[in-house]
Amino acid sequence: MKILLAVDGSPFTAKAADYLLSHMNWFQGEPELHLLHVKAPIPVGRARAVLGHDEVEQYYREESAAVLDPVEKLFTDKNIRTHSGYRTGEIDDEIQAYVAENAIDLIVMGSHGHGALKNLVMGSTATKVLAGTSVPVLLVR
Repeated sequence: MKILLAVDGSPFTAKAADYLLSHMNWFQGEPELHLLHVKAPIPVGRARAVLGHDEVEQYYREESAAVLDPVEKLFTDKNIRTHSGYRTGEIDDEIQAYVAENAIDLIVMGSHGHGALKNLVMGSTATKVLAGTSVPVLLVR
């Protein structure tokens, strides 16, 4: 089984990671665990032009590593291998693309749990992922 844990650096991600760790016995054999962080792109314009492509890519790598490394350590400390990566773009779109490209069987996400009214007005990443995928999604609050 291939599992994707969406990682955003929030306490909600930590809770989802802890929940997944404590329920690894649900899965037959050792699942293939993917950790993915999606970073919003730096807007095209002066800042990106001044920084240059290499600097922008370095920024994405460093920011993503700061978010992914602690979660990866939680799993490697329990001898669970992970595949970590990052992308830039719209979070829900990038998660859905990653799921399709890697034949993911289950998406695990932490949810902020703002409530239906706030989600209706602002939207939510979890809601968007749920609406756009045919893969089961486990939300941890």
